[in-house]
Amino acid sequence: MRSSRWVMRWVTPPGFTGERQTGPSILPINSMQVQWDWLYLGVLLIISVTAEIHDEEIQDEDVEVEDFDKNSQETDIDKGSSSLEVMYKTPEPTGEVYFTETFDDGVLTGWILSKTKKEDTDENIAKYDGRWEVEELKENTVPGDRGLVLKSIARHHAVSAMLTKPFIFDTKPLIVQYEVNFQDGIDCGGAYVKLLSSSDDLDLEYFFDKTPYTIMFGPDKCGEDYKLHFIFRHKNPKSGDYEEKHAKRPDVDLKKFYSDKRTHLYTLVLKPDDTFEMLIDQSVVSKGNLLEDMVPPVNPPKEIEDPNDKKPDDWDERAKIPDPNAVKPDDWDEDEPSKIEDRDAVKPEGWLDDELQYIPDPNAEKPEDWDEEMDGEWEAPQIPNPKCETAPGCGEWVRPMMTNPNYKGKWKPPMIDNPNYQGIWSPQKIPNPDYFEDLHPFEMTAVSAIGLELWSMTPDIYFDNFIICSEKEVADRWAADGWGLKKLVASANEPGMFSQLVTAAEDRPWLWVLYILTLALPVGLGVLFCWPTKKIEEDIDYKKMDVSKPVTKGELEQERGEIDDEAELEEEEKENEDIAVEERRQIEEMKKEMIKEKKKKGRKEPPSEGEGEDKNDEENEAAEGSQEEGDKSNKSGSEDEMKEADESTGSGDGPMKSIRKRRVRKD
Repeated sequence: MRSSRWVMRWVTPPGFTGERQTGPSILPINSMQVQWDWLYLGVLLIISVTAEIHDEEIQDEDVEVEDFDKNSQETDIDKGSSSLEVMYKTPEPTGEVYFTETFDDGVLTGWILSKTKKEDTDENIAKYDGRWEVEELKENTVPGDRGLVLKSIARHHAVSAMLTKPFIFDTKPLIVQYEVNFQDGIDCGGAYVKLLSSSDDLDLEYFFDKTPYTIMFGPDKCGEDYKLHFIFRHKNPKSGDYEEKHAKRPDVDLKKFYSDKRTHLYTLVLKPDDTFEMLIDQSVVSKGNLLEDMVPPVNPPKEIEDPNDKKPDDWDERAKIPDPNAVKPDDWDEDEPSKIEDRDAVKPEGWLDDELQYIPDPNAEKPEDWDEEMDGEWEAPQIPNPKCETAPGCGEWVRPMMTNPNYKGKWKPPMIDNPNYQGIWSPQKIPNPDYFEDLHPFEMTAVSAIGLELWSMTPDIYFDNFIICSEKEVADRWAADGWGLKKLVASANEPGMFSQLVTAAEDRPWLWVLYILTLALPVGLGVLFCWPTKKIEEDIDYKKMDVSKPVTKGELEQERGEIDDEAELEEEEKENEDIAVEERRQIEEMKKEMIKEKKKKGRKEPPSEGEGEDKNDEENEAAEGSQEEGDKSNKSGSEDEMKEADESTGSGDGPMKSIRKRRVRKD
């Protein structure tokens, strides 16, 4: 089966050339760009939700499954139906194997049920009487495929079978692979296998928890502790004793493999170079080295602490000691209390000194069955005094307590560095008498049988398609013919996208927020794209519009007053102009009258030549001054300018004095 991968491509919208378009019938460039950004954001949110669901179904690494062998199975997919119809054929090994089991014949051929009892256990549950059955899966059933199912709860189960031939740890890798399905989930129990050590006295009818094994591998769970065991028993070359070595815990979250009720493939690969790998569904979840990643280590330390070494009596481990030269100050008073009464406190006004904080309930009545001889004198229950609810307090007023500023506590000398400090004592090191160095822990005790020795509080644990071999290709082909087909059927029968979203949100409630945003985003985009908008030239040219501001009543009245003042000023200026024109006309008329009068006087008394010239000059200067002053009054119309105009015409002229002075500007 070829691995399927998701391919994501950006699809260019119809009519979109990548160039910015302008025109009266489209949105401005920046607005269009923002809308496309929102559209891309919506697509990314939807992809993230889909990826969240998809990650729940597969491991972080891609699962590579080889093509099915055409001779081992045939697949018939009806595109018009909702389920996957398959023709199942029992897997067959394609290379050298040490053990295989499919249970498809419906009987436990070659498997032996244990008849013994578990030691150091209550007699009622010590016997290995748990029931086993060979049956099909409850869900995602593949017709013709069967497995071994643990049926009993709170019982010890033990069943085992001999290998086709013993496996000897020399130059070939060891591969152990099988399938497990926790059909009802799992509360507390295991689904691990044991590879039993070869020995002349191995009797599978007496297989129990203390039967020697070489390797234990598989899932185990109790409470919220999810484990994937890999344990091997290492023989001490010096003492001959066996000690269990445990692989470090995987760094991945194993919870989903126990709760999704799907069939999972567990694989252990142990190589002659002392490395190992643990895989779930053909993805590596843990790997390491037998010499470096086992607890406790295979090889003991070269040196150990001397068990006979003892700390000397005068060994001083104190880093700090009290200063022996320190003296308590004379003003240090150890008798001062930490709290004292606040002398500045004043009793609140309205404090009810004569009222009790609690009073007998006036509405309480003595029960009819109250016997004073047996129960004593009856007293009404106490209730809070209602008068105290509105008052600052009731009863005797007591000053509140405050921190005593003179409190210093018990005097202690300050701590100083210990001049005799010798450090933390530890026993001296000596050569480890039990030291040994095993450079190839892969060379373990040979195995000749496989067994399941389990206790579970949950029934219907499904086991299937066991294989022990040395070639990874053989194990992968075996998995493709068995587990790969189950995976296909389960994928075809999995619920729709909506059900998956709801299921994922049950485990992660924060996904509901993402769902709401994802649904609201298309609605917002639809409104953004489809809602009619008024196109104006200012929007296309990106003109910044003024924003109206709220106007207060005072500002409105002030503005109204300024408008009235401006109107008055305009009227005054207009009136001043009219006055200036009228005054200039009057000056012209008076000028003409003065010239006529002078001409008349000249006829009566001819002036001398010098006087005539002087008078003509004065008249010309007066006329020019009058003209200039009239122009000035026309421009400004001020009172001062009018006065200067009067003076320029001569203060002695009677007609000029008759000009009425006007006030131009108002206060």
